[in-house]
Amino acid sequence: MADAKTAKINRLNRIEGQVRGVAQMIENDRYCIDILHQIQAIRSALGKVETQVLKDHAACCVAEAIASGDEAEQREKFEELVTLFEKAKR
Repeated sequence: MADAKTAKINRLNRIEGQVRGVAQMIENDRYCIDILHQIQAIRSALGKVETQVLKDHAACCVAEAIASGDEAEQREKFEELVTLFEKAKR
């Protein structure tokens, strides 16, 4: 789990650098298509981090709720996921 956490932090640090790079590209009046390509790369990288965090949540938090046998906790975790996906659709 520590390796997965380090991997996510490293990826976020790279994304942070990419965002700073895009700001620099805009300041330097770089070609719009080049800037847009970088923005797409940032979105893709963020999507990968998001997917990994979601997988971690399912493997840990949701699995624990299921294993606990506590229906209220299970319902809460399920509702959290539904709310998350509803927000993503907006």
